[in-house]
Amino acid sequence: MTGTLDDAYLLGLRLYGRRVLVVGGGAVAARRVPRLVAAGADVLLVSPAATASLEDLATAGRIGWLRREFRPGDCAGAWLVCACAGPKDVNAQVAEEAERQRTWCVRADDAAAATAWTPAAGQAADTRVGVLSGDPRHSAAIRDAIVGALQAGTISARHHRKRRAGVALVGGGPGDPGLITVRGRQLLAEADVVIADRLAPRELLSELPPDVLVIDAGKVPYKRAMSQDEINEALVGHARTGRFVVRLKGGDPFVFGRGGEEMLACLRAGIPVTVVPGVSAAVGVPTAAGLPVTHRGTAQHFHVVSVHVPPGDERSTVDWEALARSDGTLVLLMALERIGSVAITLIGYGRPGSSPVSVIADGTMPNQRTIYSTLEEVERQVAEVGIRPPAVVVIGKVVTVAAELAGLARNLGSAASLLPMPAEDNERA
Repeated sequence: MTGTLDDAYLLGLRLYGRRVLVVGGGAVAARRVPRLVAAGADVLLVSPAATASLEDLATAGRIGWLRREFRPGDCAGAWLVCACAGPKDVNAQVAEEAERQRTWCVRADDAAAATAWTPAAGQAADTRVGVLSGDPRHSAAIRDAIVGALQAGTISARHHRKRRAGVALVGGGPGDPGLITVRGRQLLAEADVVIADRLAPRELLSELPPDVLVIDAGKVPYKRAMSQDEINEALVGHARTGRFVVRLKGGDPFVFGRGGEEMLACLRAGIPVTVVPGVSAAVGVPTAAGLPVTHRGTAQHFHVVSVHVPPGDERSTVDWEALARSDGTLVLLMALERIGSVAITLIGYGRPGSSPVSVIADGTMPNQRTIYSTLEEVERQVAEVGIRPPAVVVIGKVVTVAAELAGLARNLGSAASLLPMPAEDNERA
C-alpha cells in the first residue's frame, strides 16, 4: 500500500471506552499510550517486555498488558491498532490482520504501509492541534509553533459558540505589550467588550476583531475620564447582556488599580469575575531599568506608596515620618508632580538630602528614560530634563547599585539589559 498526504483525511477519533491494541512495548509505544489513556481508550498492550512507564500504567490498572508476542486474533474487537513492535515482520503481520477486519492501523516503522497516520498533536487550553507534513520532525516543529502562539495569545480566534457572560479583570503590566501574562492575552482574545485604561498596553487593542466594542476609560490626570462608578456600571451592564467583558488595566488590578472595587461591584450584581494578575509598575519598571528594589547588604525591605495626594493632605494616610526613618527602599507611584513636596517632607523628618533617587519615565517602553539624582536635587532635575508622567520614583541606597549596573551595561553595549535603557538619556547629579 502506498499513499501521500493528499490521500489523508484528517479525523478526530473519540476513543473513550473503545479498545485500542498496541503491539510493542518500546519507546514509540511509551510516547503514544499515555495520550490514548488520556483520551479514555481501553488500551491493550501486547509485548513480552515494556518500558518502565508502560509497566507502571499496567500495574496501576490503567492499561491491560499481555506479556507475550503478538498472536493471530489479537486485533479482534479493536477500533484502532498501533503496530509499534521492533521487528518489521511483526508489524506487517499486525497490519495485515487489521486490514482483514477493516480496522485502522498505524505503523511505527513504515508509514507508507499504514492505513492511518498519527499527527503531531498538542493542546492549548480547549483547542487541540494536529499536524501532518510527511516529515515527523517538521510536523512537530509546526505543532510547537502553533501551540506556543496559541498559549501566548499571539494568534487567536474567538469562540463563536455561546460562552458564559462575565468579567475578567486583566493586569496588562507596566506598559510593554509583551509583558502581559499569557492568560491575560488569551482572555483578551475572547472579549466581546474591552474597557481599557490609559496605561494599559493599548497596542494589543489593534489585534482585536472589528466587532469588539472598545471603551476608553481614560484616567488622564486632571482631564475628562470615566468615573469609577461609570466604569463599574459599564462592566455590570455589558455583562448582563450576555457579553464577556475584559477590564484591561495597567500594572496589576489590585495594586493601586481599584480592581477590588470593580470586583465588588460585579459580584454584588451577580456577575462572575476572573482576576488575572499583572506585573506591577512598582517592581516591573525599576527592574526594566536595572534597579533592584532589594539588594543583599543594601536593602532587605521596600515600601510601595501611592502619592496621588501630597504629604500633609488630609486625604493622605501615609506615615511619611516612619518612611523617612526607614532604611528600606521607597517606591513611589503617581509622585512625579508632587516630588518636591515629598522631598521636603522626607528631609524634614530626617532623611538625608543626599539620599540617592532615581526617576524612571515610560518604564519598559522604547522611550524609557532614567535619571539619577538626590533627594535635595530631584525636583530641579526632573524639571530641567522635562520628565513627564507616567514615572516611578525610587529612593534609597539601591539607586547607587542601579547606577553602577547601568554603567556596566553601557560598557557591554547594553547586552546585560533585558529592556531598553538608553544611555544618552541617563543623567547623574
